[in-house]
Amino acid sequence: MRVALVTPQWSFDHSIYFGCREPHLPLEYGAAKTLLEAAGHKAEIIDGHIFGLSHSELAAAVRAFQPDMTVVTTAPSYLFWRCAPPELRVPQDVLHELDGVGGAKIVIGPHASTTPRATLKKLPADVAVMGECEELLVALADGAGPGLRGTAWRNNGEIEVHGGPVATRFTDLPAIEWEAEWINRHYHHHHRFEAEPAGPGAEVEASRGCPYHCTFCAKIDFRDSYRRRELPLLLEEIDALIAQGVGYVYFIDEIFLPQRPLLEALVERDVVFGVQTRIDLWKPDLLALLGRAGCVSIEAGVESLTAEGRDSLNKRCRLDTEQLADLLITARRHVPFVQANLIGMEQDEPALVETWRTRLIAAGVWANEPVPLYPYPSSPSYRALWGEPDDQAWERAHEHYLKAFTRFSDIQEERPKPLRELEDACCARV
Repeated sequence: MRVALVTPQWSFDHSIYFGCREPHLPLEYGAAKTLLEAAGHKAEIIDGHIFGLSHSELAAAVRAFQPDMTVVTTAPSYLFWRCAPPELRVPQDVLHELDGVGGAKIVIGPHASTTPRATLKKLPADVAVMGECEELLVALADGAGPGLRGTAWRNNGEIEVHGGPVATRFTDLPAIEWEAEWINRHYHHHHRFEAEPAGPGAEVEASRGCPYHCTFCAKIDFRDSYRRRELPLLLEEIDALIAQGVGYVYFIDEIFLPQRPLLEALVERDVVFGVQTRIDLWKPDLLALLGRAGCVSIEAGVESLTAEGRDSLNKRCRLDTEQLADLLITARRHVPFVQANLIGMEQDEPALVETWRTRLIAAGVWANEPVPLYPYPSSPSYRALWGEPDDQAWERAHEHYLKAFTRFSDIQEERPKPLRELEDACCARV
């Protein structure tokens, strides 16, 4: 079977989206292509964001490939499934362009994973994949039909949901190979601030999921259970990227846990990298090794400056605020850029936040102004407020967010619009 794996050219006007807006490698598609081709299928990734293709140009590329099955994602990449644009206007527009083109239409992403019925009501697709998509796409290409666990299907005007979200093995995922054209276009170095990019960057996965269950983290329906990739396979992928001229990689892991064998292997390689992690899981000696291994960027989730605030977020943090500050400052001695993320919490008095931020910034650690919390339907915070997500989950979360806050994240230059207004504007040509 011929399978087209499609990423749209994204637009974020008036969206609440606070992830990075630069193109990134579509790792979910890279993994899917690897597994599809190993199963004897022909797969092609058609990425409008990296290659600057309009939706009509994207449809033309799909038409030229003549696939039997076309997959469209509802989020920019695995890196941002946890903070995806809530609105579906971009995939709506792309699927409108693909009308009559590309065979069966499959949608993947956080929307399909959490609210498959609502997603298929909004999108003209045949199947929604719930959870991590790679292995299910192989099963669909192999001929699996309605009843496949982890999928929702249209059937005689009705939508049938079979089981719930699924997870892949991931641990034995072979090295993903990217053609030179992809790498040469990937000029972005994600979350790198200590130096201007010199040469291409890339993203990789050392692990998937997280053993913690913080209330704000939208991962219940995908990328949830923690798995670590076999080190030889990961290093094979990194070595191939280095051979292609990549000098910086970003680990998209939900939580980059201390892993001494990986860090020791990276010490020997000519590459620098960035991570997102919890600073309370690191010891001073491992932070020193992290720096020697080439880490130049740490994004560390602190979230709240009070024990009460961290407990309300279910952080399960055993350190106090002073110990967290000390570790962040220690990390900064070894890593050029360290960021401490804060969430707007009622337990944290503004004076406490300002004093703490001033101290950390003076020590070279960037501590952001607290950002408001969006209750994504895949997060425990949503379910604590409203229970299991239903077909109005995204609208409910969005309305709550817009009513609760008047200030948003630093990159939201325009006030976000209501979800229905954004989606009603679909099918405008890009």
